[in-house]
Amino acid sequence: MAEYRIVPRVTGDILGEGPLWSASRQRLFWVDIMGQRLWSLSLDDDRIESWAMPERIGWVVERGSDGRLLAGFKSGIVALSLDPISTERLYEPERDRPDNRLNDAKVDSAGRLWFGSKDDRDRNASGALYRLDPGGMPIRVDDGYRVTNGPAFSPDGRVLYHTDSGLGLVYRFAVAADGQLGEREIFLRFEPGWGSPDGMTSDREGCLWIAHWGGGRVTRFDPSGRPMRSIMLPTTNITSCAFAGKGMDRLFVTSSRIDADGEAHAGALFEVDARVIGGPTYSFGG
Repeated sequence: MAEYRIVPRVTGDILGEGPLWSASRQRLFWVDIMGQRLWSLSLDDDRIESWAMPERIGWVVERGSDGRLLAGFKSGIVALSLDPISTERLYEPERDRPDNRLNDAKVDSAGRLWFGSKDDRDRNASGALYRLDPGGMPIRVDDGYRVTNGPAFSPDGRVLYHTDSGLGLVYRFAVAADGQLGEREIFLRFEPGWGSPDGMTSDREGCLWIAHWGGGRVTRFDPSGRPMRSIMLPTTNITSCAFAGKGMDRLFVTSSRIDADGEAHAGALFEVDARVIGGPTYSFGG
């Protein structure tokens, strides 16, 4: 394979985000936030399916208790069934912040859900980072973000990486066994010309793969924050990435059509030649 391929589709995403490999379904899922749509890709034959969503959707994760997906809508977290679509409202963590929406999430090896939020109007630093334990309620664990993105974890689960794209910063937190976070530290500051750090994932060697919004690429950074390899892509706004497949050796990358007039491949889904293996995908334990 060349450094990348474009997954064939009739139309691209307005704001593609949140790629997730579902081992149980053997499909890659991702969302179009602004297009209010959930997509899936069968890796065997590139078969695409999609479902219209009732509101803006930031992410989906697998849920271990009943096989449904857990989804982050603008208004809160729902249990989501497909074919036919049905939703069950579970949590409204930002009822006190009506101008916000949920944005990006991952589940750690303990089955805890970590997710962020942002001002949907891009005006205020009203975003926050949350943790949802199985059987618990969402807990606000960090605050004051312009645009939350990530999160990602070290292979041993002891480090959480989380991004404020609005500031061009990737943070690092120590994670205790019970999910408590240590002090927020700056792990990486994006340099001028790189764009802004967007979604990310980690590989089994402990390196971070970060999408460059405004930078037209995805870059692998080592655990000290040193860039190791960049894969340039034919559109400006690259949004997130996730490993997929039975061997977790296929890396898929989402993108956006926003502020990308005239770019033929804006909003495309890419598969890039990562040459490494990603970490496993976990299901929420509640």
